[in-house]
Amino acid sequence: MADLVHIDDGGFEDTVLASDKPVLVDFWAEWCGPCHMIAPSVKQIADEQENALLVAKMDIDENPITPGRYGIMSIPTLMLFKDGEVVARITGAMPKDRIMAQILPHLEATTA
Repeated sequence: MADLVHIDDGGFEDTVLASDKPVLVDFWAEWCGPCHMIAPSVKQIADEQENALLVAKMDIDENPITPGRYGIMSIPTLMLFKDGEVVARITGAMPKDRIMAQILPHLEATTA
């Protein structure tokens, strides 16, 4: 079982941008109902893809700099970073299979 990494503005560069494997960042807030709706799916993705992917969560209320830098206007927003670049962006609550459909091509390219 993979642990979700909780990141902040100060650790974003080291944890996400400098990572040697893709990182899925869940931008969320405690008050956000849809964020809580997708949280189990995000955890399942972390567990199922732990060898290919790091999954991190960032509370946008406690860490406003990074969401501002990436133009996060609505939450939940999931962003997949690969080699320090955004390769996928998913906004809004959606089922796990739709999330995976958008990120899996980037993971297969990494593990192939």
